Amino acid sequence: MRVVYEYSHLGGKEILQGRFPEQLADIHEVISLVQARRTKRSREKTMRGRMLYAPTDMNRQFRDHFRDRDYHEVRDHYAIELPDSDTLITGAYKQIDFVKDQVLVEVQFGKYAFMFYDMAKFQYFFNENKAQVGVEIVPSHALAREMSSGVSYGEQLVYDIERLRRHFPAVPVYVILIAPDGDEAALPTP
Repeated sequence: MRVVYEYSHLGGKEILQGRFPEQLADIHEVISLVQARRTKRSREKTMRGRMLYAPTDMNRQFRDHFRDRDYHEVRDHYAIELPDSDTLITGAYKQIDFVKDQVLVEVQFGKYAFMFYDMAKFQYFFNENKAQVGVEIVPSHALAREMSSGVSYGEQLVYDIERLRRHFPAVPVYVILIAPDGDEAALPTP
């Protein structure tokens, strides 16, 4: 895979460059090692029989490569209590896929709501002083078009973050859009 676009929100990339250069190098190395393979035959009406990139295969590769570099999953458990309510819900948690030295990394090949929820999780861990920066690795539009329907793309996430300005997320985030090697011309980075 390769990076086709980068977006630095509230200095996310600059924080990585200055405070966490090893993690920044890890992230780019892992992206370069992941291979997009068309291993999923579509059963969807609009793409029946077409070979698509498989999110499960790419997720597995990301997991293996990040774990090889000592990144681990983190879960913060808590109970939910609502004001003026007797309800108590135990066992709730927030989870991040890959963490190393207060750098949170999520790889998201799901629906758009999950990309945006990752921003909320970054905000949560930042507010709890358990993170300094979040990194969101997402498919570019060109890659998402070659995956199952329902997979979102990073251009939409960047568009929305830009319009929310500094209000949300109020945490430094580095968004990285990826595509298979050779499939798409690189886009300019702002």
